[in-house]
Amino acid sequence: MQKQKRILIVRPDRIGDVVLSTPIPREIKKTYPDSFVAVFLRKYTKDIYANNPYIDKIILIDDNDDVSSEAFWNKAMEIRSYKFTHSLTLLPTERLNYLLFFAGIPFRVGVGHKFYQFITFTRSVSRNKYIPLRHEADYCMDLARRIGVITENLNTEIFLSEEEKIESKKIREHLLNGKQLIVGINTTSGNSAPNWTAETYKQLIEKLSYVKNLKIVVTDNQVPGNLSNLPSVEYPNISKSLRESIINFAALDLLISASTGPMHICAALKVKTISLFCPLTACSPKLWGPLGNENRIIQPSENYCSNVCPGDPKQCTFEGDGGISTDHILNEINNFIGVTKNGQYLKK
Repeated sequence: MQKQKRILIVRPDRIGDVVLSTPIPREIKKTYPDSFVAVFLRKYTKDIYANNPYIDKIILIDDNDDVSSEAFWNKAMEIRSYKFTHSLTLLPTERLNYLLFFAGIPFRVGVGHKFYQFITFTRSVSRNKYIPLRHEADYCMDLARRIGVITENLNTEIFLSEEEKIESKKIREHLLNGKQLIVGINTTSGNSAPNWTAETYKQLIEKLSYVKNLKIVVTDNQVPGNLSNLPSVEYPNISKSLRESIINFAALDLLISASTGPMHICAALKVKTISLFCPLTACSPKLWGPLGNENRIIQPSENYCSNVCPGDPKQCTFEGDGGISTDHILNEINNFIGVTKNGQYLKK
């Protein structure tokens, strides 16, 4: 009788990256239905995997400030207790590499070819300098393919419980308050991608506020000062936990944002998205675009980067000739969810 596969997926990074790992346990379970699958995450991203039917256990990585040898060995023994046969490390670090080694996991695979991987007999997959360029979720799936998973299904998923679905519906009814559609606008990106200034987002909100059957909500957890207390705008995610924010995101019809974690959350919830993207390889929608939902990608004109871009994509605000204006977004909303002759938006 074949030994049960017990697989640990290690994803120690940000919200969007963790969302993009969600296809992996689903595809592992399809290939190995009797397998035991766990994820090894930081505390602040664990809510992404809450209620996921393909996950048998969520294990938390120690906080960054707890790097003592005692914490290391306690965590190694905790992981060892699950008798994992395989680990897939989507973002290797030296500490995590040694942790999995001393946890006694026989088959360990990670990305890259670091010396610490070599001396611990860790298998590896290569991204080949991103040539040809593929989606981040596809590169992550390469680790699952390394243990026999065969799939091209990269759709992300976040699962709500029945109680959470009821709560999201109540939130939606409250936010609508007689209107027809809810458009979320997430104005910040954690400096992870090119993005509009808060002032440009304010201009978009002001233009959308004239549409009578449209409810605007700003979905940031912390809202820039000049965007707070705008008339007829709701701020449902201020100081909310990630799971509470996820329930709120599920109530939306559409999210407008840069390439950021909330975009990936909405994609995984099958909420429509319109996203601002830079065409440079490191920021490309081909690498980081939303997966699993209906979406539209807005990019600057072909020559914008060579003529206007400041050189650092994290400093780019899409301003200037050939950039992305609020009118670009308004036109895309028009094409995406429809508009009547009297200027009211309607779902297509």
